[in-house]
Amino acid sequence: MTQLFESVPNFSEGRDRTVIDAIAASAGAAEILDIDPDPDHHRAVISLAGDAEALQEALVSAVREAAARIDLSAHAGVHPRVGAADVVPIVPLGDTPLDDCRAVARALGARIWSELRIPVYFYGHGEDWTLADIRAGRAQPDLGGPDLHPTAGAVCVGARRPLVAFNVLLEDTSVAEARGIARSLRERAGGMRGVQALVFELPGARLQLSMNLFRVDETRPQDVVDELVRRGVRVGRQELVGLCPAAAANASADGRLLEARLGAAAARRLARLARAKGGLEFDALASRLEREAADLAQLAITQEAILGGAERCAALAPVMKAAGLMDGEAVALALIAGRGFRDAVSPETAAAFSQRMAALDRRLDASVQA
Repeated sequence: MTQLFESVPNFSEGRDRTVIDAIAASAGAAEILDIDPDPDHHRAVISLAGDAEALQEALVSAVREAAARIDLSAHAGVHPRVGAADVVPIVPLGDTPLDDCRAVARALGARIWSELRIPVYFYGHGEDWTLADIRAGRAQPDLGGPDLHPTAGAVCVGARRPLVAFNVLLEDTSVAEARGIARSLRERAGGMRGVQALVFELPGARLQLSMNLFRVDETRPQDVVDELVRRGVRVGRQELVGLCPAAAANASADGRLLEARLGAAAARRLARLARAKGGLEFDALASRLEREAADLAQLAITQEAILGGAERCAALAPVMKAAGLMDGEAVALALIAGRGFRDAVSPETAAAFSQRMAALDRRLDASVQA
């Protein structure tokens, strides 16, 4: 099975859609799962997936484009940053080991320095620095430096486990109270497991509790919301940054499920292969796959939709085989998506649809063997 990685690079531009789209377009060597600009933070998060070679090519190109279009010396936003291409994490998909993510991160960082002459900090798994160290000025670049690029700054590259970036607006709360809430939620302060939290003052007198949930199997977005409500905190708008695994999703992730975008990427790859084959039959198949990709990408978070999503992703490998369009990366994307959806099916739903679940498991097992 093809080994796949996800990357969620953060770029210091959240307002000029022309710039954001140009950066995303430059990353076309990988599968683009999502583009999420934030004008308040003046930051955009682009979610990508692919094998090691494709992902490196996509990320080097995206960093190059960001460096050409973003002048960090003229940048202003509420989110801390050190570079035009600020943070580039490499994240495992499926059974990919975290050590392999670190190897990709190291190779990527070496290319960014050698080809673009932008200093690189290595952070995360297996490294000496954390992002907090780097942003606080406690670190020196691992490649290049000590002076940073005059307009592009530096790039933080590293391997990490999956996390969910989740924000909520706090209503009827003072700045001091909000900061106290953030402190009390942090894991390092004895709060909730796997929570990092900051408070940002946004335009319009809005207070945002911004969190990274880095143990999503233990603390999900809804767990944080429930805890805030339990404390009597008035919770306003909830916002997911990027994508969320289906097993951790709450209402904020409706239409933004990681597995749905992975399944959509698999369907798009197949559609491209079918188009390349040519002829009426393959053109018709490509059109069906393109519609399937568009529909999957916006999948809802209901249990019915999640079970159906698992079945639809598991069906992609048989479609490939029947059409003679076998593609290792598409198979891997579809399998990872199907398994993720399957894991998000509740015990109650599984019991109510036991025959569908048994058929789903057989199809997922067959996809592994394919």
